[in-house]
Amino acid sequence: MKFSIGGSLKLAFRPWVEGIENIPAEGPAILASNHLSFSDSFFLPAVLDRKVTFIAKAEYFTSPGVKGKLTAAFFKGVGQLPVDRSGGRGAGEAAIKSGIEVLERGELFGIYPEGTRSPDGRLYRGKPGGLARVALATGAPVIPVAMIDTEKVQPPGKVVPKMIRPGIRIGKPLDFARYQGMEGDRFILRSVTDEVMYEIMKLSGQEYVDIYATAAKRQIADAAKAAEAKKKAEAEQPGKAGRDGTDGEGKAGAGA
Repeated sequence: MKFSIGGSLKLAFRPWVEGIENIPAEGPAILASNHLSFSDSFFLPAVLDRKVTFIAKAEYFTSPGVKGKLTAAFFKGVGQLPVDRSGGRGAGEAAIKSGIEVLERGELFGIYPEGTRSPDGRLYRGKPGGLARVALATGAPVIPVAMIDTEKVQPPGKVVPKMIRPGIRIGKPLDFARYQGMEGDRFILRSVTDEVMYEIMKLSGQEYVDIYATAAKRQIADAAKAAEAKKKAEAEQPGKAGRDGTDGEGKAGAGA
C-alpha cells in the first residue's frame, strides 16, 4: 500500500526534493522534520525508496465502523505506528521505546521535534525528550528535513487538499556519537535538540520562535477568545447616545 499511496501522491502533487542523496541506502537513521501539515507524514515517505515509520495517535487505529477500519488500514499502509498519547509522561516513554525499536531493526524513524504542527508556519522550539533521547540511546544519525509549503496543500482543519506543489529539503546527517550514553543529562538533550532545530531552520527558511508550539497554540486560542468576548461585549453595549442624553463621549447633546 505504501507504494500505491506514494505513487499517487507523487503523480498528483509532483513534490520536488533536494538532498535525497543524504538518505542512507541502508541502516538506521532518524529523520527530524519541521511539521506544517497533517500531510507531512505522507509526502516524505512518498519520495523515498525506504520505509519511514512515524508515531501516530492510537485513535487513528481504533476508531469504530467502516471509516475507522479504512483509516487504520491507510495509516498502517504508510508506515504509521500507533502510540497511546493519553498517558502524559507514560505516552512519551512509549513513543521513545517505539522509536528505539524501529532503529534497532535498521529502519528509518521519522519524528517532529516541535511535537505538534506549527500554528502559523513558523518554526518553534524543539522538545528535547524524544528526538535527543532516541538519538543518544541508539547512536543513529539524525537527518534534518524541511517540509516546504505543505501547509498550503492542506491547511489545518481542511479535509480536501489544494493542488499546490510542495517541496522537501533533506540535510546532511548529524552525528551525536560524542554524547552517546548521556541521554540522562537535560543540558545535553537541549543542546542536541537545538542543533537539529538550527539545521531545520536553515533548510526551511522559516522564522524561528523560541517557545514551544503548544504554548503558541494556547496563546493564539486565548487571543481569539478574548477578541470574541470583546466583540460580543461591544455588540451588547452600544454607544451611550440615545440612552443617557450624551453623544458617547460624555458631552451633553443638543438641548441639554
